[in-house]
Amino acid sequence: MQPALHRLFLSHPESVDETYGEHFSFALGFALRLLGAGLAALVHALIPCLFETTASRMIRQMHARIASRGHQGAGDEASAASLKQPA
Repeated sequence: MQPALHRLFLSHPESVDETYGEHFSFALGFALRLLGAGLAALVHALIPCLFETTASRMIRQMHARIASRGHQGAGDEASAASLKQPA
């Protein structure tokens, strides 16, 4: 049972050089930021003059924060390229 628990809770945090608690805090912070971006986008959908760039700015900031962590899993390179701003 121990190897299964390790795989479920510790393998990924270790792969990004974090403890379970550090990874939990980081992921929870991102979940809250994504919720905020989603709410801003919802308000913008209802009232277009509000939060015109808030959600996209938040997503760009979150992407930059993840990219600067020094770990990109398989397939993340294509995702990173798709989020780059046109020149």
